[in-house]
Amino acid sequence: MKRIHKHNDIAYTVLREKAVFAFSKKFEDEPDLTLVHDYMKWLGADHVLRNQTHFIFCETIPDVDFEMIE
Repeated sequence: MKRIHKHNDIAYTVLREKAVFAFSKKFEDEPDLTLVHDYMKWLGADHVLRNQTHFIFCETIPDVDFEMIE
């Protein structure tokens, strides 16, 4: 079962989380965002969120269009 994460009133299905340092050449360097983008495309994610320790690769859950029935 996949985890759902809500951010700014948008729901996402979490595909994978990776540590920020996994995308750095050295442990103390800033991550290489080109590598993050390439990994996102390879994984099939359409959005990346970040907290202090991880990148969260997500797929957006589309809003449902509905019509009121009276």
